[in-house]
Amino acid sequence: MAGVQVLPAGMPVPDITVSKGSAKRSYPFQGDETLEFIPLGAGNEVGRSCCLLKFKGKTIMFDCGAHPGYRGDQSLPFFDEVDADSIDILLITHFHVDHAAAVPYFLTKTTFKGKVYMTYPTAAICKLVWSDFIKVSGIAEQPGTSLYTDKDINETINRITCIDYHQQVEIEGVKFWCYNAGHVIGACMFMVQIAGVRLLYTGDYSRQQDRHLMAAEMPSVKVDVLVVESTYGVQQHEPRGSREKRLVDAIVSTLQLGGRVLLPVFAIGRAQELLLLLDEYWRKQPELHKYPIICLSAMAKKCIVSYQTYINQMNNRIRNLFDIENPFDFRHIRYLSSMSEFDDSKPCVVMASPGMLQNGPSRELFDRWCEVRHNLTVITGYCVQHTLAKELLDTEPATHTLQDGREVALKMRVHYVSFSAHADFIQTSEFIEQLRPSQIVLVHGEANMMASLKKRLVAKYEQSGVGVWSPDNTETVRLTFHESKVAKVVGSMAVERPKTGASLQGLVLHNNFQLTICSMDEMSAHAGLQVSHLIQRQNIPFSQPWEVLYFHLSKLFDSIVEVRAEKDTSTSFGGVEEGADTKAPDDSTKKGKTEKIAPTKNTALRILDSVTLRKAAPGLLELEWASNPVHDLVADAVLSVILHSLSNPST
Repeated sequence: MAGVQVLPAGMPVPDITVSKGSAKRSYPFQGDETLEFIPLGAGNEVGRSCCLLKFKGKTIMFDCGAHPGYRGDQSLPFFDEVDADSIDILLITHFHVDHAAAVPYFLTKTTFKGKVYMTYPTAAICKLVWSDFIKVSGIAEQPGTSLYTDKDINETINRITCIDYHQQVEIEGVKFWCYNAGHVIGACMFMVQIAGVRLLYTGDYSRQQDRHLMAAEMPSVKVDVLVVESTYGVQQHEPRGSREKRLVDAIVSTLQLGGRVLLPVFAIGRAQELLLLLDEYWRKQPELHKYPIICLSAMAKKCIVSYQTYINQMNNRIRNLFDIENPFDFRHIRYLSSMSEFDDSKPCVVMASPGMLQNGPSRELFDRWCEVRHNLTVITGYCVQHTLAKELLDTEPATHTLQDGREVALKMRVHYVSFSAHADFIQTSEFIEQLRPSQIVLVHGEANMMASLKKRLVAKYEQSGVGVWSPDNTETVRLTFHESKVAKVVGSMAVERPKTGASLQGLVLHNNFQLTICSMDEMSAHAGLQVSHLIQRQNIPFSQPWEVLYFHLSKLFDSIVEVRAEKDTSTSFGGVEEGADTKAPDDSTKKGKTEKIAPTKNTALRILDSVTLRKAAPGLLELEWASNPVHDLVADAVLSVILHSLSNPST
């Protein structure tokens, strides 16, 4: 049976000393005690999150995203560094492009045959994200260059298994479950346990509750390895009330000056947070009703169904509101599916994706409005390298290159008000302090942010022996865990409790990193194996006298018993039934020989109590034995003697 290892016959069964606490011993079949963690993406960068865990012969992949700053194959994780066929499980934390956009590619364009798990809201929204990704990225318009097709997306959806928060899944010794991560609806942190070692992969998480999401949960179990995002390094977020006021003040002042306001957003996630904020503010300010708020995203409208379906995963504020009215049934928000529907004749607020202005409706509006000083763009989320949004924030350029190649003056004001649902330094520090992991691996952070966070953590935990790692892409972090091995004694051996310091002798079974000791007779019950007996028979032409064969056999074997064969030899184990017709030679007989007996029609020889030799027919011998390594060896030796006596009867 796959996954069950039993010590081979003939191998000495190791003694296990029972001491107070647990039984400790190293076994050759327990696997390497070195845990390997390898980022294929998100190593000293933000984008294309994809990480591997290798331990005890198992390989788990966390997330499978695409880099928003690149296109085509360049946006993918470093898949060429891994054998996709060797990956057992793929775990997706949430639906954002940089964590999930490469899933259809990986499932349909590589040799990956494992299982894929994510939460129900993530699966529901992923199909929208994947379809939008191949359209908004622009590469779908170029025949033959798309990373995947709609057909690939449908095939991928059929391979996904959905799970709930805290639902434990076990696959061949690998146990995993997930916790609410905040960040976006359905986002989760995965806890994976292999051979008693626990690793928590946070993905993107937030320990701060916002207008519609709960804060990330705090796991209550011990964590050995924490893989945590380092997006904001040692930066601290502005209080929510303060940043909300700055945003609405900037928007209102721009509208009153006759300007347009562009809010580049991710269509699902921060968009809903900002829509809740603006719709509530507009309700309280009647004088603003003349200024329309437009959400230029068909996907944002479609995902509202998922938000309403999984309202139970929202915070108490939203759940309480839902008892009165649907909080996502906005009064002052108008959804548009395309730019052709947009009326750009008066001041307005427009939310459009993508959030980093790399292409799509948000980039088109930015290009249209960038030459007017009364207009305003507010960047509300985190921006990765190689995107227009990141360039605007870092360099504050005086000119801007339009998508058609023309360079124009950049007069539009650009503000940054972060509504990013990533943990800041305070949240991360408190999270680590409560978890107290023995090892910390930093991912999902630009090199300078990750380095600053690592420096602070090393300074804080160097005295306690906690390791802090910040691997680059494809760099391997190797951690060794010398775990105490506990073997469970079962069956008849467990009738009496083993005494401290005593030795146990039994069969050690290894099943999914669990050790069990039982008696040999009870192996089938505890190993889940069916015991079968294989009887082998071989017919050999033989023309020499029986006495000649008997003579040659007695030269080699010192235990030959002549027995009386039954008429139906196939029904008896070994083919014969021992009788008292003939006994082994007495002390006066030379060792190695038996007493000569005149053979009869029903005579058979039992050799070393392993192999039976009988006359099957005139001129034909039948060799029969119950197959096992020892009996097979004896049968080979008997056959060799028979063949030798045929060629050299006189010897």
